[in-house]
Amino acid sequence: MRSVPRELDVYRDRTVLITGASGYIAGGLLRALTGVARSLRLLSRSRQSLPQQPNIQTFGGDIRSRELWDEVVQGVDVVFHLAAQTSVYAAADDPASDFEANVLPLQQMISACRASGSRPVVILAGSVTQAGIPAEIPVDESVRDNPVTVYDFHKMMAEESLKFFCRDGALRGACLRLSNVYGPGPQSSSADRGVLNRMIRRALNGESLTLHGDGSSIRDYTYIDDVVRAFLLAGAAGSDIDGRHFLIGSGKGWTLREAFELVARLASDRLGRTLAVDSIPAPSELDPIEFRNFVADTSAFAQATGWSPEIQLEEGIKLTMAAMSSE
Repeated sequence: MRSVPRELDVYRDRTVLITGASGYIAGGLLRALTGVARSLRLLSRSRQSLPQQPNIQTFGGDIRSRELWDEVVQGVDVVFHLAAQTSVYAAADDPASDFEANVLPLQQMISACRASGSRPVVILAGSVTQAGIPAEIPVDESVRDNPVTVYDFHKMMAEESLKFFCRDGALRGACLRLSNVYGPGPQSSSADRGVLNRMIRRALNGESLTLHGDGSSIRDYTYIDDVVRAFLLAGAAGSDIDGRHFLIGSGKGWTLREAFELVARLASDRLGRTLAVDSIPAPSELDPIEFRNFVADTSAFAQATGWSPEIQLEEGIKLTMAAMSSE
């Protein structure tokens, strides 16, 4: 990470729980907090993929289980709640399972906190798509939410549960709605996530890149280190963020074509040969959310925490290529 926030010192006397601990953002948080936090607790479906180190407790199990939450939240100061089902299409195919993955665990966590008397800071990972399809860009927190997918509806339910119980005094915290996150780390298990990373990997393999339609939809790409810093600052921010949601992005929009062509150009420079970006017809089953335009106005989060994105897209792609090439 380019710069470690000074607020990281806050974690030296805190016990931190990271859920979805074998995932993408969790890996960055784990690297930042190992050796800094008083103790770390990692929760994942399986403990086998989690590191075994001093001052790190690992927990595996069903995050829908109240008994599991009763065990892991005791004495916790900060929770980074990253565990989720992340596919729009999987949510549409099985709404009940998506509810159990994206809403029920947070509600079980809240119940466990109330029962134990714990009052941690909970930072929830959300998505900018919770607002639906924006009428104009950039987008800030004042935009009226109108989720258009089952996935985003359930993410909104989880966020509203968090806000309600912050108002109720059961816990403290906020939701960080993330724009398109990319950068070094494990590949997403959802085919509709981590698209830019997949294009970078394809380009490094000398393959042409494929673009659905004309690629005119606009995205706001956020480098993984900037996202990790946002979570760390949110967890340390206290009452300035309590019961709120924030948009996390770079603040700069790129069309899909512009982003893919940038990947192709940078990979061509590394490989010494030209790579193409090929347009193909968009599949009929693509959800309308895929054709949104989005750029984040992050001024509210900057005012609350001092955060600002440090790594813009070209540098971030170069860093990602370097990391992937050394794997």
